[in-house]
Amino acid sequence: MLVVMKNDATEAQVQAIIREIENMGYRGVPMPGAQRTAVCIIGNQGPVDDSRLLVLEGVKETIRVTKPYKLVSRETHPEARVITVGDIKIGGGKPVIMAGPCAVESEEQALTIANLVKKGGAQVFRGGAFKPRTSPYSFQGLGEEGLKILAKVRQETGLLIVTEATDHTNIELVEKYADIIQIGARNMHNYSLLRRAGHSSKPVLLKRSFAATIEELLMSAEYISSEGNNQVILCERGIRTFSDNTRNTLDLSAIPSIKESSPLPIIVDPSHAAGKRDYVIPLSRGAIAVGADGLLVEVHHDPLRALSDGMQSLYPEQFGELMKEINSLIK
Repeated sequence: MLVVMKNDATEAQVQAIIREIENMGYRGVPMPGAQRTAVCIIGNQGPVDDSRLLVLEGVKETIRVTKPYKLVSRETHPEARVITVGDIKIGGGKPVIMAGPCAVESEEQALTIANLVKKGGAQVFRGGAFKPRTSPYSFQGLGEEGLKILAKVRQETGLLIVTEATDHTNIELVEKYADIIQIGARNMHNYSLLRRAGHSSKPVLLKRSFAATIEELLMSAEYISSEGNNQVILCERGIRTFSDNTRNTLDLSAIPSIKESSPLPIIVDPSHAAGKRDYVIPLSRGAIAVGADGLLVEVHHDPLRALSDGMQSLYPEQFGELMKEINSLIK
């Protein structure tokens, strides 16, 4: 339920509403708007008796929210949410391009690729320092050494950094070095990690899990928002289907569907969806055409020797071609 305050409601009246909601056994989250403040009630498992709230001073009306995700719903936030990171804005404008290798392998490798993708037009550098891999024998990332390399990339190129936190043991380190914290597909259902990310001051890039519905993705975003962090960016990266011609099946219908249901920005990772570099550019065109707020693309200057996901990493010249085609679509 949403408690809508009058235009002239005071901060004291808003706080009185929150206290009464807490007395009812729920939580009240204030949501200031351009004209008035609303208070979203969360924690209820069924209908809320609004009679105790409507009689309080400053209350205009109550609105029942039908979606189980309340803080990330269009019902409570009709306007598209824009996430500001550094000097870029994600959502509601020009698509943001995040590019780089799957994993940080060395300082030379990261700086080489960073300079190439910046020249091509990327605004954010992606690269994993902690890598959750299917096999325990695969390269797991450089850890904090990789994060320090990412910090040097930001210092020398000016690119913002997005990198993945995989658990409670490394999210504090990632917060220290990154501009955007990524929570990968394997951790979309890691609710304790989601709650911890909700206490961060950094934006969170939340990837859809291989077999998650859109509602499940939005409920995971709700976990983050319910802890106070409203800076959530969603990412469609392909889901697992019966089709085996690509690594995953890119669900482009998720973009307009999510935009209809939620104000959160959503970007697309065509690299993990395709698993093949030659498919990345056409999938990227499709993502931008249906309204994605950005792309998360893997690029490597020597993908044949990459320690992770070389087959789906674009060559630098392919990234340049991708940017030309994307720019032609958004002009």
